[in-house]
Amino acid sequence: MDSSRPSVFQRLRNLPMTWIVAACVLLVLIVAVFALRRPLADALWPETKIQQLLQQAGVALQQGKLGDARALYEAAQALDDDRSEARAGLASVAQTALRQGNAALARNHLDEVRNDLQLARDLQAPREGVDALAGGLRQREIASAGLPDLLQKAQAAQQAGHLDDGDAAALPLYARILAVQPDHTAALEGREDALTDLLQQARDDLQRGQLEAGAHLVERARGYDAGHVDLPDSQAALARALDRRLRQADAQLGRGQWQAALDGHQAVFAISADPRQREAAQAGIDQAVAGLTAQVRRLAADYRFDAAQALLDTAQRAAPQSGDVRAAREYLARVRNERGHANAPKLTAAQRKQKLRVLLDGLDAAAKRGNWLTPPGDSAYDKLRAAQAIAADDAQVQRADKRLHAQMQSCFESELAANRLHGARTCFDAWTTLAPRDAALGAARKRLAARWVAVGSDQLALGNLTVANEAATQARELDAGAPGLDAFARRVRDASAVVKP
Repeated sequence: MDSSRPSVFQRLRNLPMTWIVAACVLLVLIVAVFALRRPLADALWPETKIQQLLQQAGVALQQGKLGDARALYEAAQALDDDRSEARAGLASVAQTALRQGNAALARNHLDEVRNDLQLARDLQAPREGVDALAGGLRQREIASAGLPDLLQKAQAAQQAGHLDDGDAAALPLYARILAVQPDHTAALEGREDALTDLLQQARDDLQRGQLEAGAHLVERARGYDAGHVDLPDSQAALARALDRRLRQADAQLGRGQWQAALDGHQAVFAISADPRQREAAQAGIDQAVAGLTAQVRRLAADYRFDAAQALLDTAQRAAPQSGDVRAAREYLARVRNERGHANAPKLTAAQRKQKLRVLLDGLDAAAKRGNWLTPPGDSAYDKLRAAQAIAADDAQVQRADKRLHAQMQSCFESELAANRLHGARTCFDAWTTLAPRDAALGAARKRLAARWVAVGSDQLALGNLTVANEAATQARELDAGAPGLDAFARRVRDASAVVKP
């Protein structure tokens, strides 16, 4: 070997440093790609991952491992919800669960049946198959326990006062016996006595004003035996209790106790199936919401924003589509915005004068366009409030306030006189927002509500149900106690029921 010939290491030392660095980087990349080939493939080619999951799920399904198959199909579905194979696989799992459940039922392996039945229900297997398997399981459970044993347990629960407070209570146990043997005399007699006691509890709850608890017991009793001898008296007691709650809530409306009145009317509306009671409850809800939103305005005007927001949230949950709620929400947002402007950096005298001129000119322009409250930030109301935040005591600003107030009132009167009721409502909302404590608002509200009732009645006579329905809604929002509103609303409801397809 020629010793003068340079070795490999000598050659590497003679290479430029950049070549050596590049070679090292390349080597690291090759090692990284080899080590991360599986995660990279999953990230770059999710289709491959989905196919793997579907294949694994199919194998698990064939092996009868339904829990594993379900998890794998759901994982594939999570990667691509539009793939029909995953949905079809889950349907196959559900059908297999039903088949396995029926096979387990034949072998009397009831724990397996329960597991398969739950899986079939979770995956929304066909209703008839689920019901059939559930019925077979129930009968097998009863047969396993033995009717005499079930009867003894039901009677013991009844004597202990456990009538309907769980699966081990008297009435559910009697129901299980009667599902297998409908003419079981002892079970029928026991159910009769237990329902008598349950309905007595219901009447006691109703007498104490516990409407929800009493109504729940009456409904449960009806579910066990709709023909029980004490059921009519209990239903009559429920109706009387609901009427008492309505009267109490109406009295709270009269005293301005808006939250309590709202709670009472909502309770009646949620429980009662009587159209008369529900209509009265809805009217009370509307009136309470109107009272709450008026209170929201007063609180906002005093900068008590947290209290105002809490009441507004309550009103919005009760009537999310109410015009009163919408107007109160806008008013609260505006006052909060004004408060923020008031805390803005002070302007120089020249800057304040220039800013006021721009705002008041904008106010007049918006008023001429009829942009009383919208668009936000460029309405007449917003321009006035911004000017007041800069110089509330300025004579020009005060004159603009009075002028805008008069314009809104004039707008309301002219629109109302011309029977343009939507326009009158817009002007009324703007008037309410500008001057929520104006004593004239109450009378204006009642006049607009009465006009909606009159116009709605005319349109109903002409067969225009769409306008009549809107008129009833508008009148209810403005004044739930408007003369003739209840009768008009009933006519609209009756007419709507007649023309339903």
